[in-house]
Amino acid sequence: MKKFNPKSPDSFLEKGADMSLAKFGHLNAIVNGINKTNTISSLEATATLTEEQSTSVILLDRAAGITVTLPSAKVGLKYTFIVSTNLSSATYKIITASSTQDFIGTVLVGVEATTPGANPGPKLFSGDGSTHVAINMNGGTTGGIKGTKITVKIKVRTNG
Repeated sequence: MKKFNPKSPDSFLEKGADMSLAKFGHLNAIVNGINKTNTISSLEATATLTEEQSTSVILLDRAAGITVTLPSAKVGLKYTFIVSTNLSSATYKIITASSTQDFIGTVLVGVEATTPGANPGPKLFSGDGSTHVAINMNGGTTGGIKGTKITVKIKVRTNG
């Protein structure tokens, strides 16, 4: 990354003064904190995320599968899931905090052909906002192969 080192355009400051962020250590700490992405890995078979883990990248890296429960819906929460290990059994599953909180939107999943005649390629799965409380990936026909990425964003939904 190239160092940002502007010269001061303000006539009240010394002409040509070095205005780089390196001169302001506390600002560097703030910027680094903002740009940091928390990565969560090595989860057990079941895990429950917290609001504080919002904006995290969650690695689905357990070959025996993981079930991840999202926290109660709150506007602004965002979680990114990346499959980093192919499944050998079970499923990767992302579920809402309760049966009254539903997924709405579309998930595009890549499916790998594991048997002759299977239809590989992208598959669409849509949550209708009224009955879908889980995303299930089996590592084959319902997605979840290494490289799969799903981002869950909590937004306000209005009736009507």
